[in-house]
Amino acid sequence: MRAISGTLLTALVIFGLSVLLGAETAAPGPTESAAAEDDGGSSGVASQRFMVEGKVSIPFTADQEWVPATRVVLDGGQYLGFLRSDGSFAVSVPSGSYAIDVSHPFYLFDSVRVDITSKGKIRARRLNNIQPSLVLTVNYPLKVKAKGRASYFQQREQWRITDFLFSPMILTMFLPFVLLMILPKLINTQDPETQREMQQTMGILNPKQSLPELSEVFTKLFGGGGNAKKVVKNKPAKKRS
Repeated sequence: MRAISGTLLTALVIFGLSVLLGAETAAPGPTESAAAEDDGGSSGVASQRFMVEGKVSIPFTADQEWVPATRVVLDGGQYLGFLRSDGSFAVSVPSGSYAIDVSHPFYLFDSVRVDITSKGKIRARRLNNIQPSLVLTVNYPLKVKAKGRASYFQQREQWRITDFLFSPMILTMFLPFVLLMILPKLINTQDPETQREMQQTMGILNPKQSLPELSEVFTKLFGGGGNAKKVVKNKPAKKRS
């Protein structure tokens, strides 16, 4: 009986020690419990999502065939949204800053940046890559309108009559002629003083009064000139016998 009671006592002691050790191992400390609570809170904040809403429209077209081909792209494709039949969209994203582009193969749209805080406050502004510090806020929910058609090819230059009339060669040829035809009508040629000034101007411009004729020049050079004096030799007088 003493051997049996000693064995039972030993077994009970061992069982009690194993229970105590297991309880200490399973129970978390204060630091571990605080860390677990922080992880749970941060994961809850990170998992909270918000809706980016807006509406896309094209004012210069009446049909709605562009709706299925339009996509709402956030941050270059990290998030993607589709349009409803009325042109509206809604994209679920976590808090942060997102660049929103509306993509369509035939129309162009302005880009917008949306900033979402952890509390769900949303601010929208125009995306300006040249001057990022320049903030131009826009209304939210977004209203994105097409600014024009996309042009993939350069339009061929067409011939116009103005290109011919304003070419340098035509201006050089016809502009002096036009001036000669118009200026006499603008100037009063019946005035005696005006006529006298015109005659003096024409006399100055007349080359015949300042330059000799070409025939006279050649005559003087090769013919000896018209005023050359003739040299007469005196013959000796005959003596009379």
